[in-house]
Amino acid sequence: MARKVVGFGEDELRTLAGDRSFERGLGYVDAVSGLEVGDGSVTAVVHGTGVYEVELTLGRGTGVSGWCDCPYGQEGNFCKHCVAVGLTVLGQAAAIPRRRAAARARAAGLEGWLTALSRDELLALVREQMAGDRALRRRLELRASTTHGDLDTVRERILALVDPRPFARYGYIEYSDAASYARQVAEAADALRALTVGGKATQAVGLAEQAIVALDKAYGEIDDSDGAVGQAAHAMAAAHLDACRAARPEPRQLAEWLVGHVLGEANEVTEVNPLDYADVLGPSGLDRMRRLATEACRRNPNGWAEQHLVERLLKAEGDVDALVTLYAQDLVPSGITHLRIAEELDAAGREDEALAWAERGLRDTADEVHIDGRLADYVCDRYARAGRTAEAVVVRRNRFRMERSLTAYQQLRTAAQVVDCWESEREAALALLREDARKGSYGGPVLMDALLDDDDVDAAWLEAPGGADDRQWQRLADLSREARPADALAVYLRLVEQLKGPTGDRVYERMARLLLGARDCHRALGTLDEFAAYVSALRVELKRRRKLMTILDRHRL
Repeated sequence: MARKVVGFGEDELRTLAGDRSFERGLGYVDAVSGLEVGDGSVTAVVHGTGVYEVELTLGRGTGVSGWCDCPYGQEGNFCKHCVAVGLTVLGQAAAIPRRRAAARARAAGLEGWLTALSRDELLALVREQMAGDRALRRRLELRASTTHGDLDTVRERILALVDPRPFARYGYIEYSDAASYARQVAEAADALRALTVGGKATQAVGLAEQAIVALDKAYGEIDDSDGAVGQAAHAMAAAHLDACRAARPEPRQLAEWLVGHVLGEANEVTEVNPLDYADVLGPSGLDRMRRLATEACRRNPNGWAEQHLVERLLKAEGDVDALVTLYAQDLVPSGITHLRIAEELDAAGREDEALAWAERGLRDTADEVHIDGRLADYVCDRYARAGRTAEAVVVRRNRFRMERSLTAYQQLRTAAQVVDCWESEREAALALLREDARKGSYGGPVLMDALLDDDDVDAAWLEAPGGADDRQWQRLADLSREARPADALAVYLRLVEQLKGPTGDRVYERMARLLLGARDCHRALGTLDEFAAYVSALRVELKRRRKLMTILDRHRL
């Protein structure tokens, strides 16, 4: 019945939120207050770690969507607070049609009342509201100044709106004040757009640049956990771009401002992207921007912002050779720079050059224990396409000899199996790991992982006493419950004993899993009575741990 009335049910809420958020939302139903039903939406407040505003849009036969100003909701998720409001709506479903009708009637009544007012009555109403609402008065004053072209007042108001000082009670803007500050920044962006539309685009460009600089400088002292200020800042940057497209400022001067801003310390929040201005800059502006960026990169070759700007400009121009030259100036030991060069050349259709750079990367990093694995993957993939599978084995073998990791072992196995040489490669690889284990280096755990990954259980039992950790012992026992139940049982019981000291749900769940394994071993040995006696004694010993008893009950132990 509720689904027919409001257009959704609990199943839709669970699907939108996911099981975890839905279950958590159940606990917030009592925290919902101020439920207001509109014609096509519902708003409410949910009291959690903060006080969050929620709005649900009720589609006509199309289900429900939701918005919440909590951090998770700000990312576009249907959060637990949305679930709580949705459940509240379902609980009051019988009254929803009546409340919707009442909302429509109120809206119609308000519209009719306003329409019936005379000009003088409307003015009196606006003045009355302005007298009690300073924010409304400020917004109307700004709109009036924008309309009348009072640029001095507009500039003063816009810079006042982005000034963080009125909100920075302790030298910074706290989380609780960030949303209010964000609304002011958005208001400033709206005023700049109004200037542009009103034929004052040139003035809007200059004002926007001042506001952007001020906002970026302030952002480091703002707790913008919800991202509200960031969203308003992007609106400010968009207003600047719109103004530039309308005003068409001198391209070279615009290029200079963009480069100076992007390479300055303050571009953290507005994230102005110079390439968005390509149509305004034209060839002369883009050329000036590239020259300035290149000079800046030459002065500060290790500067990330300088390199990133030059990189973006070169990519936009499609100048692959210049991009390769840029990357080649700083070849990182991990091989990631070689890979980036290879990928750029590959995208340009220069496959032979791309592979040559990737192969050079492997040579240059041959003595590095850890490199970017994607470089070896790239080379091996190209070798596989060309039928050079034996060479791919060489690459994987060399990386395994340096890394001695399970991943490198698995990659070597995959490559060697293609050319049917895994038996000899495996023997050599295990020999290296056994030598490492004998020396007491990291090879012991990797050796066990390799043997377990190969399902070579017998060999793993031989090596385990000298190099297995608890995780590997448990894995070995899990694989041996049927074939070697007595050996596996000894492992399970030893690990259970180790867990008697620590506490917590994760510890108790692991103990339960170990006991389940031990029970399987006793079943295979025909000694379930011994297992029952062991668990009974364990329960008596640890009876004060009520959560453990609950978990054991759940697993029927």
